[in-house]
Amino acid sequence: MYLSYEWLNDFLDLKEWSADDIADRMSRTGIEIEGVENIGAKLSNLVIGEVVQMEKMPDSDHLSITQVDIGQGELTQIVCGAPNVHQGAKVIVAVPGAVLPGEFKIKKAKMRGYESNGMLCALQELGFPDNVVPKKYADGIYILPSDAPVGADVVDYLKLDDPILELSITPNRADALSMRGSAHEIGAIIGQAPRFSLTSDYSVIEDQALLDSVSVEVAMPELSPHYQLRLIKDIEIKESPVWLQMRLMKANMRPINNVVDLTNYFMLLYGQPFHAFDFDTLTASNVKVKEADEGSKFTTLDGTERTLTSADILIWGGDVPIALAGVMGGLDSEVSDSTKNVLLEAAVFDPQRVRITSNKFNLRSESSSRFEKGINPATVDEASEQTAAMIATLGQGKVVKGKVEKNTLDVLATEVTLAFEVIERKLGIQMTEDDLSEIMRRLGFSITFNDNYFTVTVPPRRWDILIEADVLEEIARMYGYDRIPTTLPTVPSTPGKLTERQRLIRQTRAISEGFGLNQVISYVLTSPKEAELIKSDSHPFVKLTLPMSEERSVLRQSMFPAMMEIAKYNNAHQNKPLAFYETGKVFYGQVDAALPLEEERYAILISGQAEAASWYAPQRQYDFFTLKGMVEGYFEAIRLDHMVRFEAVSDIDVMHPGRTANIYLGDQKVGFLGQVHPNITNDYDLDTASFYAEIDLSYVVSISREALVQLSISKFPETSRDLALLVSVDQTHDVLVNLITDNAGQYLKKVSLFDLYKGKNIAEDKQSLAYHLVFQNPDATLTDIEVNEAMERVTTALLSIDGLEIR
Repeated sequence: MYLSYEWLNDFLDLKEWSADDIADRMSRTGIEIEGVENIGAKLSNLVIGEVVQMEKMPDSDHLSITQVDIGQGELTQIVCGAPNVHQGAKVIVAVPGAVLPGEFKIKKAKMRGYESNGMLCALQELGFPDNVVPKKYADGIYILPSDAPVGADVVDYLKLDDPILELSITPNRADALSMRGSAHEIGAIIGQAPRFSLTSDYSVIEDQALLDSVSVEVAMPELSPHYQLRLIKDIEIKESPVWLQMRLMKANMRPINNVVDLTNYFMLLYGQPFHAFDFDTLTASNVKVKEADEGSKFTTLDGTERTLTSADILIWGGDVPIALAGVMGGLDSEVSDSTKNVLLEAAVFDPQRVRITSNKFNLRSESSSRFEKGINPATVDEASEQTAAMIATLGQGKVVKGKVEKNTLDVLATEVTLAFEVIERKLGIQMTEDDLSEIMRRLGFSITFNDNYFTVTVPPRRWDILIEADVLEEIARMYGYDRIPTTLPTVPSTPGKLTERQRLIRQTRAISEGFGLNQVISYVLTSPKEAELIKSDSHPFVKLTLPMSEERSVLRQSMFPAMMEIAKYNNAHQNKPLAFYETGKVFYGQVDAALPLEEERYAILISGQAEAASWYAPQRQYDFFTLKGMVEGYFEAIRLDHMVRFEAVSDIDVMHPGRTANIYLGDQKVGFLGQVHPNITNDYDLDTASFYAEIDLSYVVSISREALVQLSISKFPETSRDLALLVSVDQTHDVLVNLITDNAGQYLKKVSLFDLYKGKNIAEDKQSLAYHLVFQNPDATLTDIEVNEAMERVTTALLSIDGLEIR
């Protein structure tokens, strides 16, 4: 909602209140202000001019040389390229010295040898966005009315020095989606009662026969509990006056013509949407409101044919649909330049159905948002009458006296009774009867007192106030949230501590950053295509019913797509090295459960260059063992390295079939790691040396880990042995290390692979592996006999492997 400070002055005396003051007070009483913008604050040296003479510039197909009267006693020559400039036009002139938005300075200049002493301006050059400029002037300059005073200041004439407050309205405060509602809110804040004037001087005619020919039928009251029509005859469709166009443009709405503009103007004023039909285009004057037939077609005024369902509400003129209720009118009944008679609709529609229809067809509009959030049922009749009156006034037409309607609404004030003590108990403040009376007076509510209770009567314009909590909120807002004392609740003291999950996630972050990884945080929503990259065979996707976009419509089952997108973005921006980690959730749909299954995951992605070339070392690329080392280092840091093992796998489509392994803790698979498939890296514009790992933290956190025990440094020396083995190329390192560890005895401290050789002097199906074993007894010096016995046990166990040779 865009709130014009100049328009607000019609209802309130704001001489002592700046727009920034009002914005600050509104923000502190519950309505967020996104910002305050005043396009006219920095505009100067803009005057109204009249094009007295005009001639085409020689050798140019679009430039004109104009002589403009700007009220200085002599004509000013200005070169202009606008296609709609003409002799006699009243125009906006930026004279030398003017500074337009974007720091565009106007100076005397020469264009193709002709002097130009200023510029004739379009509205866009004053700061208005393209989407609000009338289409008539979208590609040219703005033409002012013929009675615009030559030489007058444009900022004053168009009232451009007008701060616009952008309100962020929450669904419960839809009453503020109107100038009148906002005036009530601001009046309550600054202690003024807003004043509203009604139009009573307009042309009315008696034509009962014509009015009787119009009928209204509502199939079900819940579709439209109040539906009203008024008829305006003999109007002239034309451009709206400047004051009306300016107010609409400041409210981020494009002027169309006087009838359409007035329906929008009064929607902004009252919060009541309207629709104007060309009465003469209706095939019948019996108007019906009913559900659409399943699969029926309807062409909206944007020229699009829509397929409807029974959830949509259609307005019918006889047997022909003429509007999609609360959303958009029909192409065949819209007001055009030839319209003479207008049928004006004002209604209350089922908000849920309007929301379904507008979301389904992506037809979000100012009207639909108001129907969805609620409108004031008490002012439907007044708003309709005032709109019809102004259409007749600006269109030189006549309002047919009377109205045709179906109204099943009982518009009543709401009464809420509260105990005095609840104010102190729930708000922490004490209030007297006089204090409460003053707050209710400012809000425009009435209040009565009865012993220890009071009853607040709320007018229909605040349909959001229904229960005790709503009244307490109003009291707190008007009292001032910043005045409510800060107190600590009296509750039993309980020591706070992190859960095991929280501790593991924090530990995971610290470990990852120790590896040199950068944390990323990605969306849990992704596109259906991206979600298919890695998915569960046993769980369906969780899809949003009403997604904001197709790219964010499915909850992820893996963090892989998001990590690849992040790597792609950073690679395109040369943010290297590409080394990322994330802890987050994945979601699995459950057929028999309303809520999805959530699992915590830990993902690592490294890609491309690990270190740039330098004078002392060549460039280094990430490889499989970089990632495997990080995974092993992670499990070692959380004291689960004794349980971790890896098994080669080739059934993960996005991973390289020969360079991928599942990760196990004991017998439980907890994730996978490996090289990303070259086809996938190519799709994401990444180096083929891209590696990814994903670990199920939900399972990891469930494992009991041994306590971390700090041992003293042994004063006894270590001793070591080397062991060289000739094994099959299919032999896994894990099996060998496990055999060595299981048979070397309690004094084996460490086993490490220090050499791997394949090639000359070794059979093609063989490889040579060399291990370094370190032994240490923390309580005594190991003897050669003890170490040799341990090595004999190791070699005996290793020789049980077919084809293994000890070298």
